[in-house]
Amino acid sequence: MKFTHTAMVAAPKDKVWARLMDIPAAARCVPGVASVRPNGKDRYQGTLAVQIGPVRLVLDGDFAIVARDETAGTASIRADAKDSRVGGAIRATLDLSLAEKEAETQLRIGTDLTVMGRLGEFGQASIKRKADQLIQDFAECLARQVTMR
Repeated sequence: MKFTHTAMVAAPKDKVWARLMDIPAAARCVPGVASVRPNGKDRYQGTLAVQIGPVRLVLDGDFAIVARDETAGTASIRADAKDSRVGGAIRATLDLSLAEKEAETQLRIGTDLTVMGRLGEFGQASIKRKADQLIQDFAECLARQVTMR
């Protein structure tokens, strides 16, 4: 499944970039993130609790910044996680890009998501709705964090 989300952040590009690249701080903006721990250079382990329909998932996994270009305002993050209780896993690549638009910064997140095992039974519409909600909440929190500084 592929998703594209765009959000405007009322802050300069360099401030938004700095917050995005502070992975533990940025992760606090993702609803349901229970923990994020460094696991080497640009590598992290984390836990995300999320509800899709009537089912509550606890996804444990690894993610890493696999590419970044501060000048261009682009980065790519790869995530692999599994829920052993429900039985299934996800693999995602998130491509982030920032573009300055007058006094704001446009954040674009392109997600390529693969859902494996029983998690795939939720259906694309349910998963897309949850992804839309998570990204929207993330962007709003990020905007609040960056503008408070």
